[in-house]
Amino acid sequence: MFFIDKSNSTGTMRNIKMTVAYDGTSYHGFQEQRGTGLPTVQGELESSLAELAGRNVQVIGSGRTDAGVHARGQVVNFNAAGWNIPAERIPLALNGVLPEDMAVLDAMEVPEDFHARFSATAKEYRYKIHNSRIPDPFLRRYSFFFPRLLDIDSIRRESELLLGKHDFSAFKAEGAPVKTAVRTLYDIRIDQKGDIIYLFFRGDGFLYNMVRIMVGTLLEIGLYKHPPGALSGILSSKDRTRAGFTAPPQGLCLMKVFY
Repeated sequence: MFFIDKSNSTGTMRNIKMTVAYDGTSYHGFQEQRGTGLPTVQGELESSLAELAGRNVQVIGSGRTDAGVHARGQVVNFNAAGWNIPAERIPLALNGVLPEDMAVLDAMEVPEDFHARFSATAKEYRYKIHNSRIPDPFLRRYSFFFPRLLDIDSIRRESELLLGKHDFSAFKAEGAPVKTAVRTLYDIRIDQKGDIIYLFFRGDGFLYNMVRIMVGTLLEIGLYKHPPGALSGILSSKDRTRAGFTAPPQGLCLMKVFY
């Protein structure tokens, strides 16, 4: 049983950074959607923190994962001023009140100027594909079932055209407002283990649906729907209609945020 001093809800800033994992199946994304009644990851975190702290707690996330998207390494921070609980004991206390599809992996006290979103230097996402003729009901929540034969070598070769600094307008959801679509992809890695294909993307930031559209485009390349080198033309066109379909959310997972 943890005792938290609720008598002092103000006081000096005590900035806590946490790493959070969650199954995004039941949530309408990370960001709280106030007034809608829809369950979100941020909403659950803030509700559970408020239960422990006896006051409202605002959580800042490193990014807004979409509805149905998972995370193993989402990072958040919040002000724990007035709490007497050591940072290293927060995960155990919080996991006792969080839903079973969410867990705090670690917590630490960080400088006041740390911001989960603005302090991040890179993020890594993983997309998981179940490439088989037979579906597996135990994989359906965490992978995209894709029963068609793919040319993995072509996917690997063509994916390198996405590396570097580009305007990724062709790979963002239409109508998504953004100041600039310029992003830098540092690394793309594609691994295959049996009938499971993993696509890893590490970059300085990602546009709305960007990873899922890149995955859909690469899958179309693996089906020979685009000629060799087509990704260069798609990038330079800045035209969403030139890129491939948007892969479904359940295959996507935020693996790590770099600081």
